[in-house]
Amino acid sequence: GFQWSGCSDNIAYGVAFSQSFVDVRERSKGASSNRALMNLHNNEAGRKAILNNMRVECKCHGVSGSCEFKTCWKAMPTFRKVGNVLKEKFDGATEVEQSEVGSTKVLVPKNSQFKPHTDEDLVYLDSSPDFCDHDLKNGVLGTSGRQCNKTSKAIDGCELMCCGRGFHTDEVEVVERCSCKFHWCCSVKCKPCHRVVEIHTCR
Repeated sequence: GFQWSGCSDNIAYGVAFSQSFVDVRERSKGASSNRALMNLHNNEAGRKAILNNMRVECKCHGVSGSCEFKTCWKAMPTFRKVGNVLKEKFDGATEVEQSEVGSTKVLVPKNSQFKPHTDEDLVYLDSSPDFCDHDLKNGVLGTSGRQCNKTSKAIDGCELMCCGRGFHTDEVEVVERCSCKFHWCCSVKCKPCHRVVEIHTCR
């Protein structure tokens, strides 16, 4: 068994402070603004990402390090964990537009075939520009000439990054440090090693 004790992270204070500090700027613009509604919704979704991923941490007590009983408390998730959760939500964000329900203005999915978003989902108003092609007007450099990973199916993969245009493959010789040895005292000496690697770049 265990007892709740210790000093849990004061998540209630953090949420209240965030609402008064971050949300106040959006509320001052008037909640009728599209962008203010979107930002208020996404701010709350960020707080929910932390609340829903709180973890229990425990410390054992007992003779010689045994765990006869434990003291446990609630701790916030790590920054990396929250980042990963929000990245997943970003990838599945819903495009929305403003609608009126009675006298209240709310955000609804732009495409009626999509299910309504929840308080935990991220939403956006404007579609991203096309990052595939060179477009200086929108500050987009395009992906032509970018190095990609031929075997990856993720965003660094040639299939996705090159936007279906294909890619060039070149063999280049690279020089790396190898057979490194520590010499007393105090330096590391290495040999130069040459190897040929394939470099893939988007067309």
